Amino acid sequence: MRTVKLGSSGIECQDIGLGTWAMGGWMWGGGDDAAAIDAIRASLDAGVRLIDTAPAYGLGRAETLVGSALSGRREQAVIATKCGLVWHTRQGTHFFDEEGQAVYRYLGREAIFHEIEQSLTRLRTDYIDLYITHWQDTTTPVAETMDALLELKRQGKIRAIGVSNVDAPTLTEYLRHGPVDAIQERYSLIDREIESTLVPLCRQHDIAVLGYSSLALGLLAGPIDPQRQFSGDDQRQGNPRFSAENREKLNAFFADIEPVRARLQCSFAQLMIAWTTACGSVTVALCGARTAHQAIENARAGAVTLGADDVARIDGAADRHLGALMS
Repeated sequence: MRTVKLGSSGIECQDIGLGTWAMGGWMWGGGDDAAAIDAIRASLDAGVRLIDTAPAYGLGRAETLVGSALSGRREQAVIATKCGLVWHTRQGTHFFDEEGQAVYRYLGREAIFHEIEQSLTRLRTDYIDLYITHWQDTTTPVAETMDALLELKRQGKIRAIGVSNVDAPTLTEYLRHGPVDAIQERYSLIDREIESTLVPLCRQHDIAVLGYSSLALGLLAGPIDPQRQFSGDDQRQGNPRFSAENREKLNAFFADIEPVRARLQCSFAQLMIAWTTACGSVTVALCGARTAHQAIENARAGAVTLGADDVARIDGAADRHLGALMS
């Protein structure tokens, strides 16, 4: 894995990071806490430093698992967590219900100060490396939100500031009030809209880009049996991208790029992660894992080197087979 910098913060990590949304269980058909802790520790052992989590991932469950996994190893990790999805107050805008609990988008000053203390406790640490506004709140001025984040930075409770699920005008408004070190946005072979909307602005202002869902919720991890069923609250159950018809298109795509995979002696998932880090749009590819095996396999994608011809072949195959899935 390459070593990269998170904007001008001085924080360094590798270009592959671990995402912990699925470890929270919610919208992923439940979770296995012991396996999740093993996955986090295996990531560190494999050289991954950036561990991305959030309070909303299982209403604190994922953060608690990260805190447990990093016990005695805190200095080996770069922790990114978030604020702005709250259930301790009904201020802001109702966003969704999680496990029977109403969750609101809210980035008011006092709520951020409340959230940081909760996260520090769950993560068993006295500082967060990268603190990210999870979803944007139209009821609170950006100036108020940024003032709170800058105060936390002055207090030493956070080292860097990030924003997520943001548009270019809102990012510009953040920049009017202080430095932004990173954005976190959905990015994969079939989710590339930020290339024209946010990436140019980030390059202009030395802002790192963390791409989440690098494998598109597992869609790009390799051929999927058209008959496979997703159960429980697994979000893929009703996702049209996972229809039987689209799985057949994906299987044709994977067959098209099989020569590239075979020559590089890697898995399809590793090939897609390597594409993400090679394309030049993201600083860090965030990859979810729920087991140590998955975490190690994701990290090993850092040893896969794609040439320009490889990238072009993958892009061409995606255009031929995945046009209907691409955004």
